[in-house]
Amino acid sequence: MKLQSVLDLPDCKVLIEGNPQREVSKVFCCDLLSIAMSKAPADGVWVTVMGNKNTLAVAALADIACLILAEGVTLDEGTLMQAEKEGIAVLATELPVFDIALKVYEAGK
Repeated sequence: MKLQSVLDLPDCKVLIEGNPQREVSKVFCCDLLSIAMSKAPADGVWVTVMGNKNTLAVAALADIACLILAEGVTLDEGTLMQAEKEGIAVLATELPVFDIALKVYEAGK
């Protein structure tokens, strides 16, 4: 599926658009950065509640297409600006991790 399908999810607020035409491989849920560093799929949508600059660094390292911050978490302006430079889409939602991950999965069906 294209990233645009994720950007269009009504439960998410788009903070950084990234590349809407980028192909997305799968959804990945993890809150431990060390695990995400080794297991996050390239071109994936990573759903987490970890909203800090280290999360973005891991997302860039893993070549994540989109970072979704669940449970009302967000990133500071400096980190959002870095996400834009890296070409990583960033979305925020009030939904729990599982609920938004399921919506991403269903959008790709």
